[in-house]
Amino acid sequence: MREPLLTRTFVVLAIAHFLFALSFYLFFHLPGLLVRFGATELDIGVLSGVMSGCAILARPPVGRVMDVRGRRPVLLFGGVLGTAACGAYFAVDHWGPLLYVVRVSHGVSEAMLFASLFAIAADIVPSSRRIEGIGLFGVSGLLPMALAGLVGEALLAAGDFPALFAAGTLANGTAVALSVFVPEPARAEGEPPRGVVAAVLDSHLVPLWVSGLLFAVAIAAYFILLKTYVLVSQVGTIGHFFASYAVTACLLRVFAGSLPERAGPKRVLAVAMTMLSGGLLLLAYASSSTDLVLAGVLAGAGHGYTFPILLGLVIGRARPTERGAALAVFTALFDAGTLLGGPALGAVVEAASYRVMFSSAAALAALGFASLVLLDRRAFR
Repeated sequence: MREPLLTRTFVVLAIAHFLFALSFYLFFHLPGLLVRFGATELDIGVLSGVMSGCAILARPPVGRVMDVRGRRPVLLFGGVLGTAACGAYFAVDHWGPLLYVVRVSHGVSEAMLFASLFAIAADIVPSSRRIEGIGLFGVSGLLPMALAGLVGEALLAAGDFPALFAAGTLANGTAVALSVFVPEPARAEGEPPRGVVAAVLDSHLVPLWVSGLLFAVAIAAYFILLKTYVLVSQVGTIGHFFASYAVTACLLRVFAGSLPERAGPKRVLAVAMTMLSGGLLLLAYASSSTDLVLAGVLAGAGHGYTFPILLGLVIGRARPTERGAALAVFTALFDAGTLLGGPALGAVVEAASYRVMFSSAAALAALGFASLVLLDRRAFR
């Protein structure tokens, strides 16, 4: 008989994750307000880079605290900080230092929450169903991605940005209240934790860092640049893409989440990253909204498996007493993907075209799996 995944703690944690993620994704609409303040695309890009950079810098101490003090203090502090940041947007009425302080605080809280939520999820799911459990838990973060666009637009229509800020603050605060009922997972036994640097340099984990970073840069292509692409090409809307993307990823994780552990994680990862590459290539040559939907299905299937497989491999290879540090490094890869991918892929668009940019991102996704195979051969010789 298989060990259960849907325990009380898992469900409460998933609901809290849903609300934290919904709150965070609502602020993808924030550039609309920044434009009113007179911000240029470069200004918005710099602000995003500063936020991502600070989130990356926050990961080492976050990982250390999780391994030494536990996951729960990071979860609660990150949640309180995020709620305060959401409320602080009410005080921002122009482009200036306060905006940077609020955005950086929001980014650091996201770093703490992303790392601690997945660390707790990884601790409480059965080891025999780790990839399936992480993937299922991730559904609670993917659904808000699909909903935030529509919910945000409705809030802006009803009460402009104050309504959006109120909703974000309420969702984050409710998630904090739920987090109080999440117990600290049992402490892992083994050698004392060595710290984040040791996790970064661990030869068995380095292949996963490289593959994860290439994956993160590749998906930055549509998370950052799809909006401007559809405006220029007029082939559909980002709603067409992200709705099919999130729905596909969620359906695979719910109804076929056990496939990686049954068929072998690397075999499924090879197919998943190939599908992600295919979705990016289809975006490069899209000529209709149907193409965007199909691209979303392919890319969503790729993401649906790639993220939990890579994360499951990280957890399996890291020392039990250093999983917090390993999770902090892994989650930092996605901030690094935004920080590196935004300017680099944007430069490709400026120098060549969106077609070349999406094709380059597809190549990076394929390289992500190839690098894992090559580096793993060296690490395990």
